[in-house]
Amino acid sequence: MGEIDEAFVQVPDHRPKLSTIEVDEIPVIDLSASETEKLAMEIGKAVEKVAKAFFHLPIEEKRKVKRDELNFTCYHDEEHTKNIRDWKEVFDMLIQEPTILPASPDPDDEELEATLTSGLRIPLSLETCLEYCRVVEKLAFRLLELISISLGLAANRLGELFKHQTGPLRLNYYPPCPFPELALGVGRHSDGGALTVLVQDDVGGLQIRSQSDGEWIPIKPILNAYIINIGDNLQVWSNDLYVSAEHRVVVNSQRERFSIPFFFFPSHYVTMKPLEELVNDKILMKYKEYNWGKYYVTQNGSNYKKLDAENVQIEDFKDPESV
Repeated sequence: MGEIDEAFVQVPDHRPKLSTIEVDEIPVIDLSASETEKLAMEIGKAVEKVAKAFFHLPIEEKRKVKRDELNFTCYHDEEHTKNIRDWKEVFDMLIQEPTILPASPDPDDEELEATLTSGLRIPLSLETCLEYCRVVEKLAFRLLELISISLGLAANRLGELFKHQTGPLRLNYYPPCPFPELALGVGRHSDGGALTVLVQDDVGGLQIRSQSDGEWIPIKPILNAYIINIGDNLQVWSNDLYVSAEHRVVVNSQRERFSIPFFFFPSHYVTMKPLEELVNDKILMKYKEYNWGKYYVTQNGSNYKKLDAENVQIEDFKDPESV
């Protein structure tokens, strides 16, 4: 199809509009007094330099550390969202060393695997990235405390589910696209974990879908600010009091874009279900329980190839009796 591989082409209903909606309704929270945030911003600038240096390497050098279905870490340039290939390159590294996850999505397979990022021959400054992870993780725990309190729970109620967290730090690279009206940097989705702490450059491209009218709202870059995405975990735990935001990334034909998301995922053995404190005889559980680790490795399988059907989503665990 012209000069773009059909694997990248979105179906007509989900192709981006080149004209955008101008809004000022994204809430901003001031954490400027936080030493953790200041330190994270300083180290984050170093991570941005690391990302640019890596993604500007020749493609054959990057593919020497390419990840696959057996290895969740390192470089990848063929990710799919909603079964359509994303116009981006990524590099993933694990935050917790080692990260323990189920060996397979098979519910009867009890085998676990320990994965390490350190020790791999990687052409970037891994220590700079891991230092950033350690600082941003503190910020993520602080945000979890605030969310717990907002739900009327003890401050540490959610944090205790992350003793052996399983999330990665990701470096995203979106090259210029000759057909930005056909492709997306990342297709529409919600984040599967609890929180995403995102830094983006000044190019822009992130859009969030309005829950009221379905329009796509551009999130303008703000200097020295993080974007915090609520993920599916918090939607389930809060029994829909919090709702994960559907979002996507549009591309452009002129400028490359970089972003750095920190994904905060719970321990692999955590049973996902609405918290008991938030349900009662009148407020029913809206989700059936499932294991986080199995859910994670199942979802991860769609990153590498086009599936015959859409991958597992939290909607698959909705309890019909609560609707």
